[in-house]
Amino acid sequence: PRAGAGARPSGNRLVSRPRRLWLVRHARPLVEPGICYGASDLEADLQDTQRAALELAQALPAGARLFMSGLRRAQQLAQAVHDLRPDLAAPVCDLRLNEMDFGRFELKRWDQIDKAEFDGWTADFHAHRFGGRESVGELLERVAQALEATAQPGDCIWVTHAGVIRAVDFLRNHPGRLPQAHDWPRQAPAFGAWIEVEWQAAP
Repeated sequence: PRAGAGARPSGNRLVSRPRRLWLVRHARPLVEPGICYGASDLEADLQDTQRAALELAQALPAGARLFMSGLRRAQQLAQAVHDLRPDLAAPVCDLRLNEMDFGRFELKRWDQIDKAEFDGWTADFHAHRFGGRESVGELLERVAQALEATAQPGDCIWVTHAGVIRAVDFLRNHPGRLPQAHDWPRQAPAFGAWIEVEWQAAP
């Protein structure tokens, strides 16, 4: 779905009242294009953070709960939103919202990583730890846990990362299925943008 558009749930295990989850990507990080920076704790551009915070603060409903990853680029945006919207509760840090950890490939150029590494990842997309630290399956597991932990009535905002947003997309649209490289979601919001998804909140 595009920014600001809701999406219908598909096979989610949570049942009862519908609510919206706002999946917000951090602002543009201060890193050279083409660098792998999943779990690296980079800062985001301040001007881009303020722009994104202003747009998000104007769109968020009253009473929404605000969560952020443990990485600075996400925390900068979450704090900036809260500064503009003090009516919202202070953002809560949840490390399960962190970007995927690419281990030894962190801060390396994508085009300098050996093709054999990508081939191994593609062949065993669910379980292979690309970079030796975390697999897609492990990412999905912690994101699923975060979804269940925040499953209460009312809107919820996650200030997070592209990988986590793609993981939510996969969990909603392919419940109970092991991911393969060809069906992993390709789309994610631009830096500082968001999508809204709807599913069933726990009683």
